[in-house]
Amino acid sequence: MVVLNKIYTRTGDGGDTALGNGDRIAKNALRVSAYGTSDELNSFVGVARLHAEGETDTALSRIQNDLFDLGADLCRPDMDKDASAEYPPLRMIDAQVDRLEAEIDAMNAHLSPLRSFILPGGSALAAQLHVCRTVSRRAERLAVELAASEPVNTSAVKYLNRLSDWFFVAARMANDNGKADVLWVPGANR
Repeated sequence: MVVLNKIYTRTGDGGDTALGNGDRIAKNALRVSAYGTSDELNSFVGVARLHAEGETDTALSRIQNDLFDLGADLCRPDMDKDASAEYPPLRMIDAQVDRLEAEIDAMNAHLSPLRSFILPGGSALAAQLHVCRTVSRRAERLAVELAASEPVNTSAVKYLNRLSDWFFVAARMANDNGKADVLWVPGANR
């Protein structure tokens, strides 16, 4: 359980921060950038929800919760710690990735195949989902970079990869099932 009685602690005034296991590292460390970007993404998802309703809003709510799980996973570098510890690490699992894939398949069934690349835009929700897609890709790149030098849960990386795809397909859905997608016209302004 989380209890926050005081929001500021002054412990990070020197440029370091605590990880989920209590270790302190620099605030500009790659691990902090990776989970910080997932937190940034969560904020953008919150903005997207201002334009969403029904099943899309429900799915975005699930994704926001997943992103907190992802941040908790990424802030715990101790991949080999015993799960029976007092506070076992919360890890992303493949079932979360599988759920995204099932949702992508269900949404994609309503869409016509693409004949061009899509420019971010269209409806307000679609435009915001495209922002989420690009921030998700950045979070994925950071997690992949981190995984090249430190242990990272492979399900966390897979989740970010699938999540950006989810945002892309959801943006198409938000553009009248793809009918209002803004298509790229190569060389249009030459």
